[in-house]
Amino acid sequence: MARDIRNKDYQILLPQGTVIRKDYIEKFDELGITEVYVKTDNPEADEIAILRSETEESVKNTVRDILEHHTYRHNQELAELSDAADDIIDSILQENQVVEKVFDIKERSADIYEHSINICALSILTALKMGLDIKRIHDIGVGCLLHDIGMRYMTVDYNNQDVGTLNKQSLTEYKKHPIYGYLALKDETWISKLSKSIILYHHERLDDSGFPMHPREIPLECRIVSVCDTFDEMICGIGCRRVKVYEAIEYLKSFKNILFDDKIVDVFLEFTAVYPAGTYVLTNEGELAVVLSQNKGFQDRPVIKILKDKHGNQVDRKIIKDLVKVHNVFIEKAMD
Repeated sequence: MARDIRNKDYQILLPQGTVIRKDYIEKFDELGITEVYVKTDNPEADEIAILRSETEESVKNTVRDILEHHTYRHNQELAELSDAADDIIDSILQENQVVEKVFDIKERSADIYEHSINICALSILTALKMGLDIKRIHDIGVGCLLHDIGMRYMTVDYNNQDVGTLNKQSLTEYKKHPIYGYLALKDETWISKLSKSIILYHHERLDDSGFPMHPREIPLECRIVSVCDTFDEMICGIGCRRVKVYEAIEYLKSFKNILFDDKIVDVFLEFTAVYPAGTYVLTNEGELAVVLSQNKGFQDRPVIKILKDKHGNQVDRKIIKDLVKVHNVFIEKAMD
């Protein structure tokens, strides 16, 4: 197991590191667990994550514990998330040359707590690369951790389905979650006006097609969160069908300067690998390969290791291709 398996009450059923047996798989079926994370036998893949695993796990536990026990307008414990945002900022800043790296961000299933931490890290990194000052970055972090708190006051099921397919009543309710979150916190003095704006405006779009307020002008920080939130929702299946990383990237590219700020999208894509390390891919020559590492400035041309030739035969010798140097080879698609 690459991650703990937990039940709906977040009790650990199988801890990370457990070797999976056949009877475990049968039990997964009984419990309705449709997917798990497993460690792949690929020690050569050089995966670079934004957050250190210990920081991610610690913050995740804090965020989940606080939000799980939160009820409407009982906000005293929510102030602790301000410290959690600083922990994420500190973890990112401790990475050497953090703004120069290309990161491996993978599609996965996620609850709203993990999603909030993910977009917090993505938005903080984007803001750092854009040169925003630390106070604004802190407010972005707090706003991200609380951006979907309005979901806590709803019963609409939004996981791995397109909210556009909801019936009219459910869709109307879903689109109110930024308002619910904002109203629950609008009178709190420990959270900044900017963080409150992120909660209210994170689903707004440049062409006025977003929701719920259609403001005349969307603050820069909210536009940053909008890009990161959309990307992570797509690769996690929150409010939409889950897609591959490269599909989410193509979506952001397609709607630059239409739905999203083009400068922010460009900055975001500078550090986002199109094919994360460990991804199995098919080349234009029909070869099956695995991505080993990334090339800065060429996020869609990583270093790959060939596993099978174009005839489907296993490759016995080690064949490494750096797609920045091998110009006639490119990736056609990521494989499941």
